[in-house]
Amino acid sequence: MTPAAGEALEAADVIVGYQTYLDLIPGYLEGKEVLSSQMMKEVDRCRKALELVQGGKTVALVCGGDPGIYAMAGLVFEIAKEHGFDCNIEIIPGIAAVNGCAARLGAPLMHDFAVISLSDLLTPMDLIEKRLEAAASADFVLAIYNPKSKRRTAQIVRAREILLKYRDPETPVGIVTAATRENETIVLTTLQDMLECAIGMQSTVMVGNSQTYIWNEKMVTPRGYAGKYEL
Repeated sequence: MTPAAGEALEAADVIVGYQTYLDLIPGYLEGKEVLSSQMMKEVDRCRKALELVQGGKTVALVCGGDPGIYAMAGLVFEIAKEHGFDCNIEIIPGIAAVNGCAARLGAPLMHDFAVISLSDLLTPMDLIEKRLEAAASADFVLAIYNPKSKRRTAQIVRAREILLKYRDPETPVGIVTAATRENETIVLTTLQDMLECAIGMQSTVMVGNSQTYIWNEKMVTPRGYAGKYEL
């Protein structure tokens, strides 16, 4: 969380969010009206938050990571536009998984990178595959969100197949699960061996580009300084 997010929570009359995320911020809930719901109820949460704001409340809608990256910010605007809600909407930045996990791994994002979600709930898998092909062929470092769930296991296998068409099997891969939380795990592996590692919905998978290497248990992607300056 950023300090600005904490300030927004403290200033809110009502806090709305997915119960799992609310459980992570108990100290901010005291004395507040709290409305929670379960997974797959994003539309309901956003609509209710906007209705409360229209009624004169200051509302904080809680997301995981950054609200503008695979989260709720866009949906709030879509619903406000669709239903004509006329209220002030402020997006408070957070620390996205791609930032938090990169920091845990070392410096994997020092050059151009792409972030791709493997969740096909809202995006067709054939489009996800096209994006994987494009990122892999262009030698982007790749951060993979929503890589695997209990029921959705084939997508990460397919992603690895596509990446192996363009990357060496020994390409470094970092897998960070539950970054900064009590159950955090960090694994350094290779593209060839990554599927042997534990991967779940709390995991972010970082696949290096052709220049990425492992040094001192850290994942590093050179920016290009060595080719231009004496280090």
